[in-house]
Amino acid sequence: MTMYCDRCGRPAAEGDHAACASARELEPPRFCPECRRRMKVQVVPTGWTATCVEHGARKG
Repeated sequence: MTMYCDRCGRPAAEGDHAACASARELEPPRFCPECRRRMKVQVVPTGWTATCVEHGARKG
């Protein structure tokens, strides 16, 4: 199964994702790491929720 970067959407095993990892410390994911679909993201003062139509919600 191919896993994807949850920030840029490219395959996680390809390329350097150091910039993505650094940015993810401050912002929520944008892509589902399992299917690469763009997720619906809601940011509130207490955290965030990112929802994939196929794989459900992730919270942080």
